[in-house]
Amino acid sequence: MINAELAHQCENQLGEGIIWSPAENAILWTDILGKQFWRFDPANQKASSHELSERLCCFAALGEGKIIAGFASGLARFDLKSGQRELIAALENDQPTTRLNDGKLDRQGRLVFGTMDEGGDGPKPLGHVWSYDGLSPPRILFGDVKISNSICFSPDGRLMYFADTPSRRIDVFDYDPETGIPSNRRVFTELKVDAGYPDGSTIDAEGYLWNAEWDGGRVVRYDPQGRIDRVITLPVPNVTCCAFGGPTLRDLYITTARVGLTSEVLKNAPLSGSLFIVENAGQGLADTPFRGI
Repeated sequence: MINAELAHQCENQLGEGIIWSPAENAILWTDILGKQFWRFDPANQKASSHELSERLCCFAALGEGKIIAGFASGLARFDLKSGQRELIAALENDQPTTRLNDGKLDRQGRLVFGTMDEGGDGPKPLGHVWSYDGLSPPRILFGDVKISNSICFSPDGRLMYFADTPSRRIDVFDYDPETGIPSNRRVFTELKVDAGYPDGSTIDAEGYLWNAEWDGGRVVRYDPQGRIDRVITLPVPNVTCCAFGGPTLRDLYITTARVGLTSEVLKNAPLSGSLFIVENAGQGLADTPFRGI
């Protein structure tokens, strides 16, 4: 068992969407509920945040402070420096309780992202998983989703992983790199009742999946057959997402959250909402640049 170390102490309400930006030589992530965009520079160990007017749920970095922004209400091209925002598409207007959630670039540079239900009586299967290539309007890949998470792709781009978080299960699809269509959905792994819930994931160069466990206080590395290979423990319960970063993509960075934790839990886990790191954890893969540039 490996312990993650503190990279930067902060109090994210819901840190998520973490990626490495080679253009900026920085780790980027979003505090969804805190409405902040975060940046951490490993070279000088400094972090900064940018206030947002809407919840940012996932994104693809375009360089020079520009992103394809998965805001709660839909997709937009957004310039963090100027604040200029160009709407791409409002999504699921017919479902007022859903918002965007997890998203990742596939190996061809499409942004594949999902939505989740925030209804007051618990999440219902009202959400969808979408794909956007920057050339055509966003399209639905499949529906019947409560809380979309764990979207990531095998090194060759022919497998897509996905979790509907309340199910405590990570699924895998065959994925057509040419069309971007997933098929043949099947169970990759099921989390035990005494574990957490599957949140954000990343894939390493060996094709192993690293999954952050909400309410599990850990990141679990699974081999390509879905068997637990390694466990990383954190001193906080709500572990949300992970990504390889640093110039050689060898360090694993992990986001966490404070939302929903009682004062008693926060007293025992005061670093909740901080950014963590496991140095030299493995070999990550560089993201394919967004296709629509």
